[in-house]
Amino acid sequence: MASQCFKVQGNAQLSGELTPQGAKNEALQILCAVMLTPEEVTINNVPDIVDVRRLISLLKGLGVKVTKHSSNDYSFKADDIDLEYFASESYQEDARKIRGSVMLIGPLLARFGKAFRPTPGGDKIGRRRIDTHLIGLQKLGAEFNYDEKNNQFSLQSEQLKGTYILMEEISVTGTANVLMAAALAEGKTTIYNAACEPYLQQLSKMLNRMGANISGIGSNMLIIEGVGQLGGTTHKVLPDMIEIGSFIGMAAMTQSSLRIKDCRIDMLGNIPSVFQKLGIELSFDNDDIIVHQQDLYEIQNFIDGSILTIYDSPWPGFTPDLLSIVLVVATQAKGSVLIHQKMFESRLFFVDKLIDMGAQIILCDPHRATVIGLERKHQLRGITMTSPDIRAGVSLLIAALSAKTPSTIHNINQIDRGYQKIDERLRAVGAQIERVNL
Repeated sequence: MASQCFKVQGNAQLSGELTPQGAKNEALQILCAVMLTPEEVTINNVPDIVDVRRLISLLKGLGVKVTKHSSNDYSFKADDIDLEYFASESYQEDARKIRGSVMLIGPLLARFGKAFRPTPGGDKIGRRRIDTHLIGLQKLGAEFNYDEKNNQFSLQSEQLKGTYILMEEISVTGTANVLMAAALAEGKTTIYNAACEPYLQQLSKMLNRMGANISGIGSNMLIIEGVGQLGGTTHKVLPDMIEIGSFIGMAAMTQSSLRIKDCRIDMLGNIPSVFQKLGIELSFDNDDIIVHQQDLYEIQNFIDGSILTIYDSPWPGFTPDLLSIVLVVATQAKGSVLIHQKMFESRLFFVDKLIDMGAQIILCDPHRATVIGLERKHQLRGITMTSPDIRAGVSLLIAALSAKTPSTIHNINQIDRGYQKIDERLRAVGAQIERVNL
Protein backbone atom coordinates (compact mmCIF):
# COMPACT_ATOMS: atom_id res chain seq x y z
CA MET A 1 0.00 0.00 0.00
CA ALA A 2 1.35 3.43 -1.01
CA SER A 3 2.16 5.82 1.81
CA GLN A 4 -0.21 8.75 2.21
CA CYS A 5 -0.27 12.17 3.78
CA PHE A 6 -2.89 14.75 4.75
CA LYS A 7 -2.88 18.17 3.13
CA VAL A 8 -4.68 20.51 5.55
CA GLN A 9 -5.64 24.08 4.57
CA GLY A 10 -6.04 25.55 8.06
CA ASN A 11 -8.32 28.40 9.20
CA ALA A 12 -11.04 25.79 9.61
CA GLN A 13 -14.51 26.85 10.63
CA LEU A 14 -16.45 23.72 11.53
CA SER A 15 -20.17 23.34 12.10
CA GLY A 16 -22.69 20.54 12.27
CA GLU A 17 -22.77 17.12 13.91
CA LEU A 18 -20.23 14.36 14.43
CA THR A 19 -21.04 10.86 15.69
CA PRO A 20 -18.15 9.10 17.44
CA GLN A 21 -17.04 5.71 16.18
CA GLY A 22 -17.05 2.60 18.32
CA ALA A 23 -14.36 2.52 21.00
CA LYS A 24 -11.08 1.17 19.61
CA ASN A 25 -9.74 -0.08 22.94
CA GLU A 26 -12.97 -1.86 23.82
CA ALA A 27 -13.34 -3.42 20.38
CA LEU A 28 -9.89 -5.04 20.55
CA GLN A 29 -10.79 -6.73 23.85
CA ILE A 30 -14.22 -7.83 22.67
CA LEU A 31 -12.84 -9.29 19.43
CA CYS A 32 -10.32 -11.39 21.38
CA ALA A 33 -13.13 -12.66 23.61
CA VAL A 34 -14.89 -14.37 20.68
CA MET A 35 -12.18 -17.06 20.97
CA LEU A 36 -13.65 -18.18 24.31
CA THR A 37 -16.64 -19.95 22.75
CA PRO A 38 -17.46 -22.13 19.72
CA GLU A 39 -20.84 -20.40 19.50
CA GLU A 40 -21.64 -17.31 17.43
CA VAL A 41 -20.90 -13.87 18.85
CA THR A 42 -22.34 -10.79 17.15
CA ILE A 43 -20.62 -7.44 17.74
CA ASN A 44 -22.15 -4.12 16.71
CA ASN A 45 -20.59 -0.65 16.39
CA VAL A 46 -17.13 -2.05 15.58
CA PRO A 47 -14.87 0.82 14.40
CA ASP A 48 -13.62 0.45 10.83
CA ILE A 49 -9.97 1.24 11.58
CA VAL A 50 -6.62 -0.32 10.72
CA ASP A 51 -5.96 -1.97 14.10
CA VAL A 52 -9.40 -3.59 14.17
CA ARG A 53 -9.12 -4.81 10.58
CA ARG A 54 -5.73 -6.34 11.39
CA LEU A 55 -7.12 -8.18 14.41
CA ILE A 56 -10.10 -9.48 12.42
CA SER A 57 -7.65 -10.71 9.78
CA LEU A 58 -5.75 -12.57 12.51
CA LEU A 59 -8.98 -14.18 13.69
CA LYS A 60 -9.76 -15.32 10.15
CA GLY A 61 -6.28 -16.82 9.88
CA LEU A 62 -6.92 -18.79 13.06
CA GLY A 63 -10.05 -20.26 11.47
CA VAL A 64 -12.73 -18.01 12.95
CA LYS A 65 -15.74 -17.72 10.63
CA VAL A 66 -16.35 -14.00 10.17
CA THR A 67 -19.59 -12.61 8.73
CA LYS A 68 -19.62 -8.91 7.92
CA HIS A 69 -23.17 -7.53 8.12
CA SER A 70 -22.17 -3.90 7.54
CA SER A 71 -19.03 -1.77 7.85
CA ASN A 72 -19.46 -1.77 11.65
CA ASP A 73 -21.37 -4.99 12.45
CA TYR A 74 -19.95 -8.52 12.47
CA SER A 75 -20.62 -12.06 13.61
CA PHE A 76 -17.84 -14.43 14.67
CA LYS A 77 -17.84 -18.19 15.17
CA ALA A 78 -14.67 -19.79 16.57
CA ASP A 79 -15.73 -23.44 16.28
CA ASP A 80 -12.84 -24.73 14.16
CA ILE A 81 -9.56 -23.14 15.24
CA ASP A 82 -6.28 -23.89 13.43
CA LEU A 83 -3.77 -24.18 16.26
CA GLU A 84 -0.95 -25.04 13.84
CA TYR A 85 -1.39 -21.65 12.18
CA PHE A 86 -1.36 -20.11 15.66
CA ALA A 87 2.23 -21.32 16.10
CA SER A 88 3.33 -20.47 12.55
CA GLU A 89 5.79 -17.76 11.54
CA SER A 90 3.08 -16.20 9.36
CA TYR A 91 0.78 -15.69 12.34
CA GLN A 92 3.63 -14.44 14.52
CA GLU A 93 4.59 -11.85 11.90
CA ASP A 94 1.01 -10.59 11.57
CA ALA A 95 0.46 -10.55 15.34
CA ARG A 96 3.57 -8.44 15.81
CA LYS A 97 1.91 -5.61 13.85
CA ILE A 98 -0.86 -5.06 16.37
CA ARG A 99 -0.33 -4.82 20.08
CA GLY A 100 -3.96 -5.63 20.86
CA SER A 101 -3.43 -9.21 19.67
CA VAL A 102 -1.67 -9.87 23.00
CA MET A 103 -5.18 -10.28 24.45
CA LEU A 104 -5.65 -13.47 22.41
CA ILE A 105 -3.26 -15.23 24.81
CA GLY A 106 -5.72 -15.56 27.70
CA PRO A 107 -8.67 -16.90 25.69
CA LEU A 108 -6.57 -19.35 23.67
CA LEU A 109 -4.70 -20.59 26.73
CA ALA A 110 -7.94 -21.08 28.67
CA ARG A 111 -9.80 -22.85 25.87
CA PHE A 112 -7.05 -24.78 24.10
CA GLY A 113 -4.30 -25.06 26.69
CA LYS A 114 -1.58 -23.22 24.78
CA ALA A 115 -0.74 -19.81 23.36
CA PHE A 116 2.13 -18.32 21.34
CA ARG A 117 3.07 -14.66 20.97
CA PRO A 118 5.87 -12.56 19.49
CA THR A 119 7.04 -9.50 21.37
CA PRO A 120 4.40 -6.86 20.63
CA GLY A 121 4.57 -3.78 18.42
CA GLY A 122 2.26 -0.75 18.52
CA ASP A 123 2.85 2.93 19.19
CA LYS A 124 6.36 4.24 19.83
CA ILE A 125 5.38 5.95 23.06
CA GLY A 126 7.78 4.35 25.50
CA ARG A 127 8.18 1.00 27.19
CA ARG A 128 4.98 -1.06 27.23
CA ARG A 129 5.90 -4.27 28.98
CA ILE A 130 3.57 -7.25 29.16
CA ASP A 131 4.95 -8.78 32.36
CA THR A 132 1.62 -8.12 34.07
CA HIS A 133 -0.19 -10.32 31.54
CA LEU A 134 2.32 -13.15 31.84
CA ILE A 135 2.61 -13.09 35.63
CA GLY A 136 -1.18 -13.19 35.99
CA LEU A 137 -1.51 -16.14 33.61
CA GLN A 138 1.35 -17.96 35.36
CA LYS A 139 -0.47 -17.52 38.68
CA LEU A 140 -3.44 -19.25 37.07
CA GLY A 141 -1.15 -22.21 36.40
CA ALA A 142 0.31 -21.54 32.96
CA GLU A 143 3.87 -22.64 32.19
CA PHE A 144 5.88 -19.89 30.50
CA ASN A 145 8.67 -20.40 27.96
CA TYR A 146 10.67 -17.75 26.10
CA ASP A 147 12.43 -18.41 22.78
CA GLU A 148 15.14 -15.76 22.72
CA LYS A 149 16.34 -16.72 19.24
CA ASN A 150 12.93 -16.11 17.62
CA ASN A 151 11.91 -13.40 20.09
CA GLN A 152 8.64 -15.09 21.00
CA PHE A 153 7.13 -16.80 24.01
CA SER A 154 4.63 -19.55 24.66
CA LEU A 155 2.33 -20.54 27.51
CA GLN A 156 0.83 -23.94 28.23
CA SER A 157 -1.61 -25.39 30.73
CA GLU A 158 -3.86 -28.43 30.72
CA GLN A 159 -6.29 -26.72 33.11
CA LEU A 160 -6.00 -23.25 34.58
CA LYS A 161 -6.78 -23.02 38.29
CA GLY A 162 -8.43 -20.08 40.02
CA THR A 163 -6.34 -18.16 42.55
CA TYR A 164 -5.79 -14.78 44.21
CA ILE A 165 -3.93 -12.37 41.92
CA LEU A 166 -2.64 -8.97 43.03
CA MET A 167 -1.89 -7.14 39.78
CA GLU A 168 1.47 -5.37 40.05
CA GLU A 169 0.22 -2.56 37.80
CA ILE A 170 -3.24 -1.35 36.82
CA SER A 171 -3.06 -2.61 33.25
CA VAL A 172 -6.23 -2.48 31.13
CA THR A 173 -5.11 -5.11 28.63
CA GLY A 174 -3.42 -7.16 31.36
CA THR A 175 -6.63 -7.23 33.40
CA ALA A 176 -8.63 -8.16 30.29
CA ASN A 177 -6.27 -11.04 29.45
CA VAL A 178 -6.31 -12.52 32.95
CA LEU A 179 -10.07 -11.96 33.28
CA MET A 180 -10.82 -13.87 30.07
CA ALA A 181 -8.55 -16.73 31.09
CA ALA A 182 -10.06 -16.87 34.59
CA ALA A 183 -13.58 -17.12 33.17
CA LEU A 184 -12.78 -20.69 32.06
CA ALA A 185 -10.41 -21.57 34.91
CA GLU A 186 -11.34 -24.14 37.53
CA GLY A 187 -12.49 -22.52 40.77
CA LYS A 188 -12.50 -18.96 42.06
CA THR A 189 -10.15 -16.20 40.92
CA THR A 190 -9.81 -12.83 42.62
CA ILE A 191 -8.10 -10.06 40.65
CA TYR A 192 -7.15 -7.17 42.96
CA ASN A 193 -5.73 -3.87 41.71
CA ALA A 194 -7.65 -4.58 38.51
CA ALA A 195 -8.24 -1.90 35.91
CA CYS A 196 -11.87 -0.77 35.93
CA GLU A 197 -12.16 1.30 32.72
CA PRO A 198 -15.51 1.25 30.90
CA TYR A 199 -13.87 -1.13 28.41
CA LEU A 200 -13.33 -3.68 31.20
CA GLN A 201 -16.86 -3.14 32.45
CA GLN A 202 -18.19 -3.81 28.96
CA LEU A 203 -16.06 -6.94 28.57
CA SER A 204 -17.18 -8.25 31.97
CA LYS A 205 -20.85 -7.70 31.16
CA MET A 206 -20.44 -9.43 27.81
CA LEU A 207 -18.72 -12.43 29.42
CA ASN A 208 -21.51 -12.70 31.97
CA ARG A 209 -24.08 -12.78 29.16
CA MET A 210 -22.00 -15.62 27.67
CA GLY A 211 -22.36 -17.56 30.92
CA ALA A 212 -19.39 -16.34 32.98
CA ASN A 213 -19.76 -15.49 36.67
CA ILE A 214 -17.96 -12.19 37.28
CA SER A 215 -18.73 -9.84 40.16
CA GLY A 216 -17.21 -6.56 41.31
CA ILE A 217 -17.64 -5.01 37.86
CA GLY A 218 -16.57 -1.36 37.87
CA SER A 219 -14.34 -1.79 40.94
CA ASN A 220 -10.66 -2.68 41.31
CA MET A 221 -11.48 -6.12 42.70
CA LEU A 222 -12.97 -8.63 40.26
CA ILE A 223 -14.16 -12.02 41.51
CA ILE A 224 -14.56 -14.73 38.90
CA GLU A 225 -16.13 -18.11 39.53
CA GLY A 226 -14.83 -20.24 36.67
CA VAL A 227 -17.27 -22.09 34.41
CA GLY A 228 -16.81 -25.05 32.11
CA GLN A 229 -17.84 -23.32 28.89
CA LEU A 230 -19.19 -20.10 27.47
CA GLY A 231 -21.88 -19.50 24.87
CA GLY A 232 -22.70 -16.92 22.24
CA THR A 233 -24.10 -13.43 22.70
CA THR A 234 -24.67 -10.05 21.05
CA HIS A 235 -22.68 -7.01 22.13
CA LYS A 236 -22.61 -3.30 21.23
CA VAL A 237 -19.33 -1.39 21.56
CA LEU A 238 -19.42 1.95 23.40
CA PRO A 239 -18.72 5.21 21.55
CA ASP A 240 -15.01 6.05 21.61
CA MET A 241 -14.30 8.42 24.51
CA ILE A 242 -10.96 9.41 22.97
CA GLU A 243 -12.62 10.47 19.75
CA ILE A 244 -15.22 12.42 21.74
CA GLY A 245 -12.44 14.26 23.55
CA SER A 246 -10.66 14.85 20.24
CA PHE A 247 -13.78 16.45 18.77
CA ILE A 248 -14.23 18.68 21.82
CA GLY A 249 -10.64 19.89 21.47
CA MET A 250 -10.98 20.33 17.71
CA ALA A 251 -14.07 22.54 18.07
CA ALA A 252 -12.44 24.69 20.74
CA MET A 253 -9.16 25.10 18.87
CA THR A 254 -10.89 26.14 15.62
CA GLN A 255 -13.40 28.45 17.37
CA SER A 256 -16.22 26.29 16.06
CA SER A 257 -19.56 25.03 17.32
CA LEU A 258 -20.13 21.29 17.09
CA ARG A 259 -22.72 18.81 18.33
CA ILE A 260 -21.20 15.43 19.22
CA LYS A 261 -23.93 12.80 19.02
CA ASP A 262 -24.67 9.72 21.15
CA CYS A 263 -21.74 10.06 23.55
CA ARG A 264 -22.82 7.77 26.43
CA ILE A 265 -22.01 10.66 28.77
CA ASP A 266 -22.53 8.36 31.76
CA MET A 267 -19.38 6.43 30.72
CA LEU A 268 -17.08 9.42 30.07
CA GLY A 269 -15.90 9.90 33.65
CA ASN A 270 -14.13 13.24 34.17
CA ILE A 271 -13.35 13.87 30.49
CA PRO A 272 -15.93 16.69 30.07
CA SER A 273 -14.89 18.37 33.33
CA VAL A 274 -11.19 18.41 32.37
CA PHE A 275 -12.01 20.25 29.14
CA GLN A 276 -14.20 22.63 31.14
CA LYS A 277 -11.18 23.39 33.34
CA LEU A 278 -9.49 24.62 30.17
CA GLY A 279 -12.35 27.11 29.86
CA ILE A 280 -14.24 25.26 27.11
CA GLU A 281 -17.99 25.80 27.27
CA LEU A 282 -19.99 22.58 26.98
CA SER A 283 -23.66 21.84 27.30
CA PHE A 284 -25.43 18.49 27.38
CA ASP A 285 -28.62 17.58 25.52
CA ASN A 286 -29.74 14.06 26.43
CA ASP A 287 -26.71 12.04 25.27
CA ASP A 288 -25.22 14.73 23.00
CA ILE A 289 -22.41 17.12 23.88
CA ILE A 290 -22.57 20.61 22.39
CA VAL A 291 -19.29 22.52 22.13
CA HIS A 292 -20.06 26.23 21.87
CA GLN A 293 -18.16 28.66 19.66
CA GLN A 294 -15.75 30.75 21.73
CA ASP A 295 -13.40 33.52 20.71
CA LEU A 296 -11.25 32.75 23.76
CA TYR A 297 -11.22 30.18 26.54
CA GLU A 298 -9.38 30.70 29.82
CA ILE A 299 -7.62 27.97 31.81
CA GLN A 300 -8.69 27.79 35.43
CA ASN A 301 -6.13 27.95 38.22
CA PHE A 302 -6.32 25.92 41.39
CA ILE A 303 -8.16 27.58 44.29
CA ASP A 304 -4.88 28.80 45.84
CA GLY A 305 -3.98 30.50 42.55
CA SER A 306 -1.33 27.99 41.49
CA ILE A 307 -1.04 26.78 37.90
CA LEU A 308 -3.43 24.02 36.81
CA THR A 309 -1.86 20.57 36.43
CA ILE A 310 -3.54 17.94 34.28
CA TYR A 311 -2.17 14.43 34.61
CA ASP A 312 -3.16 10.92 33.65
CA SER A 313 -4.05 8.16 36.08
CA PRO A 314 -5.93 4.85 36.01
CA TRP A 315 -9.72 5.02 35.67
CA PRO A 316 -11.66 6.85 36.97
CA GLY A 317 -8.75 9.28 36.57
CA PHE A 318 -8.07 11.11 33.32
CA THR A 319 -7.10 8.88 30.41
CA PRO A 320 -3.51 9.25 29.06
CA ASP A 321 -4.86 9.01 25.52
CA LEU A 322 -6.30 12.52 25.76
CA LEU A 323 -3.32 14.36 27.24
CA SER A 324 -1.96 15.10 23.74
CA ILE A 325 -5.31 16.65 22.80
CA VAL A 326 -5.45 18.74 26.00
CA LEU A 327 -1.91 19.95 25.37
CA VAL A 328 -2.57 21.20 21.86
CA VAL A 329 -5.85 22.87 22.88
CA ALA A 330 -4.04 24.74 25.67
CA THR A 331 -1.69 26.38 23.17
CA GLN A 332 -4.35 28.98 22.21
CA ALA A 333 -5.92 29.38 25.66
CA LYS A 334 -5.56 32.28 28.04
CA GLY A 335 -3.37 31.09 30.90
CA SER A 336 -0.92 28.25 31.45
CA VAL A 337 -1.10 24.58 32.33
CA LEU A 338 1.34 21.84 33.30
CA ILE A 339 0.74 18.58 31.43
CA HIS A 340 2.13 15.57 33.34
CA GLN A 341 2.19 12.36 31.30
CA LYS A 342 2.96 9.77 33.97
CA MET A 343 2.43 6.51 32.12
CA PHE A 344 4.49 6.81 28.90
CA GLU A 345 7.81 8.59 28.72
CA SER A 346 7.85 9.31 24.97
CA ARG A 347 4.37 10.63 24.38
CA LEU A 348 5.22 14.32 24.76
CA PHE A 349 8.08 14.39 22.26
CA PHE A 350 5.70 15.53 19.49
CA VAL A 351 5.61 19.02 21.05
CA ASP A 352 8.63 20.00 18.97
CA LYS A 353 6.27 20.17 15.98
CA LEU A 354 3.90 22.46 17.90
CA ILE A 355 6.83 24.68 18.87
CA ASP A 356 7.77 24.87 15.18
CA MET A 357 4.19 26.02 14.53
CA GLY A 358 4.62 28.87 17.02
CA ALA A 359 3.27 27.36 20.25
CA GLN A 360 4.89 28.34 23.53
CA ILE A 361 5.73 25.07 25.27
CA ILE A 362 8.51 24.16 27.67
CA LEU A 363 9.31 20.45 27.63
CA CYS A 364 10.48 20.00 31.21
CA ASP A 365 11.43 16.33 30.85
CA PRO A 366 10.04 13.25 29.03
CA HIS A 367 6.95 13.30 31.26
CA ARG A 368 6.10 16.99 31.74
CA ALA A 369 5.41 19.98 29.53
CA THR A 370 4.32 23.49 30.47
CA VAL A 371 2.06 25.22 27.95
CA ILE A 372 1.86 29.02 27.97
CA GLY A 373 -1.32 29.91 26.11
CA LEU A 374 -1.12 32.36 23.21
CA GLU A 375 -4.58 33.86 23.97
CA ARG A 376 -5.31 33.91 20.20
CA LYS A 377 -2.77 36.74 19.82
CA HIS A 378 -0.62 34.62 17.51
CA GLN A 379 -2.20 32.03 15.25
CA LEU A 380 -0.20 28.84 14.70
CA ARG A 381 1.51 28.53 11.33
CA GLY A 382 1.30 25.48 9.10
CA ILE A 383 4.32 23.22 8.65
CA THR A 384 5.25 19.82 7.25
CA MET A 385 5.29 17.24 10.04
CA THR A 386 5.14 13.52 10.77
CA SER A 387 2.69 11.71 13.04
CA PRO A 388 4.60 9.66 15.68
CA ASP A 389 1.58 7.84 17.16
CA ILE A 390 -2.21 7.73 17.00
CA ARG A 391 -3.06 10.41 19.57
CA ALA A 392 -0.21 12.79 18.74
CA GLY A 393 -1.21 12.46 15.09
CA VAL A 394 -4.71 13.74 15.76
CA SER A 395 -3.33 16.47 18.00
CA LEU A 396 -1.17 17.66 15.11
CA LEU A 397 -4.21 17.47 12.83
CA ILE A 398 -6.13 19.72 15.24
CA ALA A 399 -3.23 22.17 15.27
CA ALA A 400 -3.11 22.11 11.46
CA LEU A 401 -6.85 22.82 11.17
CA SER A 402 -6.41 25.91 13.35
CA ALA A 403 -3.23 27.19 11.64
CA LYS A 404 -3.13 30.25 9.40
CA THR A 405 -1.28 28.52 6.56
CA PRO A 406 -1.47 25.01 5.04
CA SER A 407 0.15 21.96 6.65
CA THR A 408 1.21 18.52 5.48
CA ILE A 409 1.06 15.55 7.87
CA HIS A 410 3.01 12.41 6.97
CA ASN A 411 2.78 8.88 8.43
CA ILE A 412 -1.00 9.16 8.64
CA ASN A 413 -1.34 5.40 8.84
CA GLN A 414 -0.82 6.03 12.57
CA ILE A 415 -3.96 8.19 12.61
CA ASP A 416 -5.87 5.60 10.54
CA ARG A 417 -5.03 2.98 13.18
CA GLY A 418 -7.36 4.72 15.62
CA TYR A 419 -9.73 7.03 13.73
CA GLN A 420 -12.28 5.81 11.20
CA LYS A 421 -12.24 7.76 7.90
CA ILE A 422 -11.34 10.89 9.84
CA ASP A 423 -10.72 12.99 6.72
CA GLU A 424 -14.13 12.19 5.20
CA ARG A 425 -15.96 12.86 8.45
CA LEU A 426 -14.19 16.17 9.05
CA ARG A 427 -14.85 17.35 5.50
CA ALA A 428 -18.56 16.81 6.21
CA VAL A 429 -18.39 19.48 8.95
CA GLY A 430 -16.36 21.97 6.95
CA ALA A 431 -12.69 20.97 7.21
CA GLN A 432 -10.43 21.34 4.17
CA ILE A 433 -8.40 18.16 4.35
CA GLU A 434 -7.17 16.01 1.51
CA ARG A 435 -5.65 12.52 1.56
CA VAL A 436 -2.78 12.37 -0.92
CA ASN A 437 -0.86 9.32 -2.17
CA LEU A 438 2.91 9.80 -2.13
